[in-house]
Amino acid sequence: MGYALGLTIGDVQGFRYRGASEHSVPGHVFVLHPDEVHDGRAGTSAGLRYKALYIEPRLIQDALGEGASPLPLVREAVSRNGLLAAAIMPALENLDLPIEDLQRDQIALELAHALAAVDASVTRKAFSVHHRRAVNSAREYLDGHFRTAVTSLELEAATGMTRYAIARHFRACLGTSPYRYLLIRRLDRVRARIRDGVPLVDAALQSGFADQSHMTRHFRKTYGLSPGRWAAIAR
Repeated sequence: MGYALGLTIGDVQGFRYRGASEHSVPGHVFVLHPDEVHDGRAGTSAGLRYKALYIEPRLIQDALGEGASPLPLVREAVSRNGLLAAAIMPALENLDLPIEDLQRDQIALELAHALAAVDASVTRKAFSVHHRRAVNSAREYLDGHFRTAVTSLELEAATGMTRYAIARHFRACLGTSPYRYLLIRRLDRVRARIRDGVPLVDAALQSGFADQSHMTRHFRKTYGLSPGRWAAIAR
C-alpha cells in the first residue's frame, strides 16, 4: 500500500485514521501514509467530492535520492499546506490526458520534496560542478528534442544520472523541472509559429503538443490569455 494524497473539492470528507476521527473540507489536503488503516465517508448528507492519487513509497525514496532519511512523515492527516497542494495538483488537473514520462517524474519529485519539507528530520543535499555539467547536458538535449515526447531514459543516457538525480539538480541549477523547461520550449515554438501566420492547430502539432486544446490549456496557464488573443495582439 502506498501514500494516498489528495484534495477535498466538495462538501465534507470524513475518515478515521490512526485512531482519530478526521474531517477535510474544500481546499484541504489529506496525506495518508503507507500501511496505515483508514476508512472514508461523507461528512454530511450532501455527499462529498475529492480527487486523490496513490504513489508507491519506492518512488518517494528514489526521488529523495541515495542516503536520504527514512520516508517522510506528515504528522497531520489533514492540512492546508500550500506546498503539498501545489505538488498534488498537476497530477489531478486533467485526468483525461495521458501523463508524459518527464511529467510523471516531476510529479513524483515535487511530491517527495513537499513531503520532505513538512518533515524537518529529512536531510538536504548540496550539488557539485559535476552536477552542473549534467544539467547543461540535459538542457541541451531538451533544447534539441522539445518537439518529441522526451523520456526519462533519454535524459539518463544524455547525462549519466538517474532520472530523479537529474531532476533534482536541474531544479537546483535552473529553478525549474526538466518537464517544465520542455513545456516552455514548446510554447516558445508555438509563439514563433503563430507570428509566422501558421494556424493554431498546426502550430500546436509542430511544437510537440498532442493537439490544439492541449496547447491552449498550457498557453493560457502560462501567459494568462488564449493563443488566439495573443495572436491578435502579436500581429
